[in-house]
Amino acid sequence: MTRFRSSLAAISLSLILAGCAHSSGAPATVIAQPNIAAAYLPLYGRVHLGLDPVMGAAVVIAPGIAVTNDHNDNMIAPKMVLGYGSLSDLMFFRTARSAAPQTAPPGMGMAVTAYGQGAKRELRVANGVICHIAGEPGHSPYFIFAGNAGPGFSGGPVVDPEGRLIGITFAYVDRPKSRRLIFAYDMQRVMAELRLKKPVKSGADANGPPPPLGACDRAA
Repeated sequence: MTRFRSSLAAISLSLILAGCAHSSGAPATVIAQPNIAAAYLPLYGRVHLGLDPVMGAAVVIAPGIAVTNDHNDNMIAPKMVLGYGSLSDLMFFRTARSAAPQTAPPGMGMAVTAYGQGAKRELRVANGVICHIAGEPGHSPYFIFAGNAGPGFSGGPVVDPEGRLIGITFAYVDRPKSRRLIFAYDMQRVMAELRLKKPVKSGADANGPPPPLGACDRAA
């Protein structure tokens, strides 16, 4: 199992999105949005002396450059790594892919779709609705959507109804009454972190104060 580093941990959130032997979301045959399908990269690896499989996802964001979470680093060859987010759980690496999808900011109440990988190396899909944006849209540290993503969606894309890439998932928390809240960095922040990337992991995230999870509980 992988880790999550964040100031959000101060409110005791169990925020882990890299899959470890079980799946979340629902099985999917294909990615419905062609531009997202062209940019999507499934990730797999093993932990615990090779005994346990882990899975996640990555997305091409510029020609030859993809992003995932830095807690997915055990699924990326070290020689491919370009750098890490300066204040985020992001990692950038080289890829032969060049098709980067159109991006857009998140919006409150927006219906979204997320993609990730299952324990049997199958594509998984999750749907949800954005219930919180930290800061202004397009300039937020992160946003939250209520949905059914979870293990295996770490580093994967979040897509708006028009098929545009609006974020990269990095964590989730299970709430009362079987509700799940998923956290994602918006693309403005992802691209800013790419410009400011560091050769080593930062060891901390700058996500601001704890989010108002109660409001998301009511919206879920």
